[in-house]
Amino acid sequence: MSAPARAFGARLREAVETRGRIVVGIDPHASLLQDWGLEDTPEGLAAFSRVALDAVAEEVCAIKPQSAFFERHGSAGVAVLEELLEAARARGVLSILDVKRGDIGSTMAAYAEAHLLPGAPGEADAITLSPYLGTGSLDPAVRLATEHGKGLFLLALTSNPDGPQVQHALTGGHTPVAREIARHAEESGSGEPGEWGSVGLVVGATVGDAYRSLGLDRAAPSAPLLAPGFGAQGAGPAQMREVFDDNAGHVLVSWSRGVLSVGPDPARLKARVQELREQYS
Repeated sequence: MSAPARAFGARLREAVETRGRIVVGIDPHASLLQDWGLEDTPEGLAAFSRVALDAVAEEVCAIKPQSAFFERHGSAGVAVLEELLEAARARGVLSILDVKRGDIGSTMAAYAEAHLLPGAPGEADAITLSPYLGTGSLDPAVRLATEHGKGLFLLALTSNPDGPQVQHALTGGHTPVAREIARHAEESGSGEPGEWGSVGLVVGATVGDAYRSLGLDRAAPSAPLLAPGFGAQGAGPAQMREVFDDNAGHVLVSWSRGVLSVGPDPARLKARVQELREQYS
C-alpha cells in the first residue's frame, strides 16, 4: 500500500524556504516568441518552454504556465504544455497551472481529474480555480486535491480593475464575497497547526488595502497567497508589506514578462530571477 501523498501546502512552504518566493509564469505570448527569435508555432512554444524551465528551475519555488497560450495552438500546443509539466516534475519543480477552471458537478470533477489526478496527461501540482459559481461547486476539486496531495488557488481579489464589482460585493449575510472565498479556502485546505494550507488564494499585489480591510487576512491565515501584479502592473517590494502586512510571509511573488523579456539567454534569465529573489527575500 502506497504512503499517503504529502500535503501540497507543506511541499510549497518547503520550496519557498529552499528556493525563495518567486514564481515565474511561463507565458509564451506571440510578442515574446518574436522577441526570442522564435516562430509562433508549437515548435516555438516547445523551445521557449525548455529554455525558460532550464534557466529558472533551481531559482524558483514554482513555475506557473498560463494554459491559454498553449491551448491557442490546439492539440499540438496542449502537448507542449503536458511536456513542460512532466519536465518540471522530473526536475523537482512545483507547477501551478493557471487554468482558472470553474463549473459544477461532474464537469468540475472532470476538470479536476484532468489536472490533479496523478498520471493524468495534464497533471500539475496545483491549479487556479474560479469560485464564482459558489464555493460548494469546487468540492470535487477539493476532494481530489486532498486525496492526492495537490493544491488549489481560488481567485479572491484579482488585479484587474473590474474585480471589485463582484469580489467586494456583500453576500446576503453582509460578508464580502472575497472574504467568504477566503473562509472556504481556510476550511478546505488548512493543514496541521503552524503549516500552510493546501488551498490558497489569488490576491493581486495591486489591490491596495482590500486584502486587510475586507478581512481576508483573518479569514484565511494559513492560506498561501499567489500574488500577480508585480513588475509590469506596477507592484514592487513595498507592496509586500503595504498589501499583505503580517501575512507577507505567505506570498508567492508572481513574475512573467519582467523575467521572460530578458531572454532567450539562459544566463540572463537566471540572473534576473536571482536578482528578484534578493529583492523579495
